[in-house]
Amino acid sequence: MEAATHTGFIIAAYATAFGIIGGLLAWVMVDYRTQLRNIADLEKQGVTRRSTEAGSKPAIQQAKEDA
Repeated sequence: MEAATHTGFIIAAYATAFGIIGGLLAWVMVDYRTQLRNIADLEKQGVTRRSTEAGSKPAIQQAKEDA
């Protein structure tokens, strides 16, 4: 059969695609955690977001509740 001659290519293509998607997913997760740490550090320094009200919850807690 001719399908059997292309099996190696098909497996390699799927493996590459899954590897790239997995790498992108890991990158996004690491970046998300980094951004959360940056926001928390800014809040410790007293920097607030303009969109939050004076008596509202810290942005990091609000983001966790919204998620």
